[in-house]
Amino acid sequence: MSVGAFSLDQLMELAGLSVSQADKVYQVHPPEKGKRVLVAVGPGNNGGDGLVAARHLWHYGYQPTVFYPKQSKNELYQRLSEQLKNLGVSFTDDFEGTLKETDHVVDSIFGFSFSGEVREPFAAVITALENTKIPVTAVDAPSSWSIEDGPPSSGPGAKFIPEYLISLTAPKPLVSHFKGRHFVGGRFLPPSVAKKYNLDIPDYKGVDQIVEIPAGENAKSQKV
Repeated sequence: MSVGAFSLDQLMELAGLSVSQADKVYQVHPPEKGKRVLVAVGPGNNGGDGLVAARHLWHYGYQPTVFYPKQSKNELYQRLSEQLKNLGVSFTDDFEGTLKETDHVVDSIFGFSFSGEVREPFAAVITALENTKIPVTAVDAPSSWSIEDGPPSSGPGAKFIPEYLISLTAPKPLVSHFKGRHFVGGRFLPPSVAKKYNLDIPDYKGVDQIVEIPAGENAKSQKV
């Protein structure tokens, strides 16, 4: 994906910053609610967004733990992981055990490009997210959801309804199926790109990288 001449690592940095702000600035989960944040990371770009968000959350004073079972050999993702390790951020192989000891979850497993069947180890993770009472913030799409059609009709994710969703760049069609608090993060988007894709640029306040879309309203959704 290329938007407005931004490189992949630039887009990932902006996306991760937006995700971290959804967890902090809008008081979805301020530190006084608990500093332990479990970040579930997938093998692709959505996972990279989660790695960046974990770094920002650490600098905000949270205690992130990263579940990253399918680590990419791509140099960009390796650098993102190393940045977290340099901060002393913990990585875990025990998702369900760590879930019992966390205060909030960031779901950055699958996002914009997901299609097909959910396979292990992520099927068990998504099932655990369906059943947990811990609040979850989904990055761009609740993992297992179709970008067009929302949750699957059966299998892992059929009953996965996270409390919060942060749409990156612009909302996707699946938002019509989402009933929780919805944020958009895409403050880098130039007007020329918004016009090309017929997108509404939200009214970002101050230095915020995200804006909340009120219940019952949706910014124009497109594949960007």
